[in-house]
Amino acid sequence: VSWKQKYDPVLSIDDDETANLIWNDSSVQHEKIAELRNYQRINHFPGMGEICRKDCLARNMAKMIKSQPQEYSFIPKTWIFPAECTQFQNYVKELKRKRKQKTFIVKPANGAMGHGISLIRNYEKLPVQDHFIVQEYLDKPFLMEGYKFDLRFYILVTSCDPLRVFLYNDGLVRMGTEKYHTPNESNLNQLYMHLTNYSVNKHNENFERDETVDKGSKRSIGWFTEFLRTNDYDVAKFWGDVSELVVKTLIVAEPHVLHAYRMCRPGQPPGSASICFEVLGFDIILDRKLKPWLLEINRAPSFGTDQKIDYDVKKGVLLNTLKLLNIRASDKRRNLAQQKAEAQRRLYGQGSTRKLTAGSSEWERQRHLLERRREELKERLAQVRKQVSRDEHEKRHLGNYRRIYPPDDKLLLEKYESLLSAAFQTFLAGRAASLQKEMNNPLKRMKEEDILDLLEQCELDDEKLMGKTSKQKGPKVYSISQMLWFFVLGRVHWKPAPKPMRAPSTSPNLSGLIRRSMSCPRSISSLTAQSPTNETRRPKTMTPIRPHMACRSHSLSRNSSTNRVPHSSKKTSRSIIHLYCVGSLHVRVQGETPLSKEQEAELMQQTLAALGEMRIRYPGKSEEEAEAVLDEILNNWKYHKPKVASYWLVKLDATKQRKVLDIVRTNIRSVLQRIWSEPDVESLRLYRLFNRVFNRLLWSHGQGLWNCLSSSGSSWESVFSKSSEVVTTQELRCCQHVVQLCRDCLLVVYKFVADSRGSLSGLSPDWDDTRYSHFLKRP
Repeated sequence: VSWKQKYDPVLSIDDDETANLIWNDSSVQHEKIAELRNYQRINHFPGMGEICRKDCLARNMAKMIKSQPQEYSFIPKTWIFPAECTQFQNYVKELKRKRKQKTFIVKPANGAMGHGISLIRNYEKLPVQDHFIVQEYLDKPFLMEGYKFDLRFYILVTSCDPLRVFLYNDGLVRMGTEKYHTPNESNLNQLYMHLTNYSVNKHNENFERDETVDKGSKRSIGWFTEFLRTNDYDVAKFWGDVSELVVKTLIVAEPHVLHAYRMCRPGQPPGSASICFEVLGFDIILDRKLKPWLLEINRAPSFGTDQKIDYDVKKGVLLNTLKLLNIRASDKRRNLAQQKAEAQRRLYGQGSTRKLTAGSSEWERQRHLLERRREELKERLAQVRKQVSRDEHEKRHLGNYRRIYPPDDKLLLEKYESLLSAAFQTFLAGRAASLQKEMNNPLKRMKEEDILDLLEQCELDDEKLMGKTSKQKGPKVYSISQMLWFFVLGRVHWKPAPKPMRAPSTSPNLSGLIRRSMSCPRSISSLTAQSPTNETRRPKTMTPIRPHMACRSHSLSRNSSTNRVPHSSKKTSRSIIHLYCVGSLHVRVQGETPLSKEQEAELMQQTLAALGEMRIRYPGKSEEEAEAVLDEILNNWKYHKPKVASYWLVKLDATKQRKVLDIVRTNIRSVLQRIWSEPDVESLRLYRLFNRVFNRLLWSHGQGLWNCLSSSGSSWESVFSKSSEVVTTQELRCCQHVVQLCRDCLLVVYKFVADSRGSLSGLSPDWDDTRYSHFLKRP
């Protein structure tokens, strides 16, 4: 009753073609899906029969086994008759030659509920012209109380574009009704022993309809999980193996389903809300080593409630499914309003990109490409924001479901994406080129902030193309009292010294070297530039042996100790990073004349020298000791490489990866403010270039920075090669120093965390405890 009261607005009679939710117990024609409106939902995907029919499942699995044999070892050997009769006969002959005998199980190609299933050991009796499948029989199953059993897991697929899969944390354990014995000629026909189908065993007089959780011929997977835990089995591994089996199976179906879905809904933009969903019943059996094996998949699992356990489990499946789907009575009204707005947009030509003509100039072509790029980014940004909204809804309404694709584990996600790419190449080779191109689109991996940065770059390119200068923000004027207030708050620390080229007479002259500190696990020392000749501290390619180490040590020894501020002897509860800057403060005042080319070149040279002298320092260690830490990591790179990869690519999410690089970004801002006398560094061209480098290093979940460490993948310089903007040699060298600092910063943070926590294996990626509560905040 409570279910009906809550969801009554979406319930309707069979004849209503405008119903919000349509539920069919049989497969749905593609034409029906094509006719549905965007606000409607139907409980079947087109193309899902590719894994739900036994013969189709066997055929598709065989193709994936050829491509990925190590990953698809969870289905018994299967032959489809009559097409593969010869292969089966050859297999039997090989068994006879080795004097082995096996039992096989024969199933109808599209049967259900145990009808037409039989066991054979005499292979000559098989009718070679009938349509059925033959599978190797698993004769050493995991037994419970002496009975064979299988597990029914309920899987919810809410979308195929992109793929989203949920596993219900409960299900049914269906047991045989006669004690199990290894199959032989005398017991092959005892189906109550060898088959676990409920529709078969319920007719046996030994079938127990016990309402207690630990008795009866039908029990819950929740009870089975406790049974495994009580008997010291690895429950986490059991659920992990089941999740992988389910995801890998649905990866086989994804190319077929996505292709069929796009054919049914050709006008629907990628990433929009799916009108299809599906609740699948996965039947899995365990062998004596607790390895799961896939038996079959039901696309219309029974929701009959013959027993209380059926009611409890299946009611939970349906209620949690409807909560996740977020079907609302207002969906219809909202969809009609969107259709009206879209019709008006098309009528008035709003948002449409102009088409090029044969006589279009080069300028018009460039503008056209820029507009197309901007529209693509805006479309992707809208998709990302919608997906974030769906993710938030899912997290709040998971109930007893768990999301198994996409997984939170980054390494596991990369593995699944690799399998998905292999599946598309296997099943859609030479077809659906647009789908495969979309799979490789780098925009699919980008976060909202990355897309916003690219949109900002598009605006800058557009202004340049239109002959406009970037809109500069007005110069900020500080009074003496404001600057003193900054010092009191600890927001800005400088040692000003007059620079003859730009120092106006009104600039305040403040003396003294002031330390700027931040709560971070390393120190950066920025000292007065001496010579740009020693700026390269480490080669671009990460190698364990660096012959120029002596040069680095020599350059360190040149840094005079008088330029440093000694560490305080007072111990604090958290680690402190210090940035030492020697330079001058110049506050830009209104009416100041723009820089000449010579002045810009000199300031660029000073920036290059300052960046070359910046160093990462380990907290509590001297600069020489910090250098030794970096050397130890690089000289033993084979040992540290998987640990650094696990820390950077897996344990840190995108937010925390950005925070690590913000250590460098924040200090570079201060250096630019000091050298260029520009409070608003965002207006500096050099800082905009640095921002593009930072975004490239964070590209693809931090893969950009990892490519710099592992010397694999595309280089960070490619961010400039794809732009029409010309980058000077000095600007590129400045960017190289920034990348070097980011690499060193990651290695020091990694080492600091490993040393402070004992090991990275037990490290939680969350930085919300007191030790890291202000990890990267500016003072």
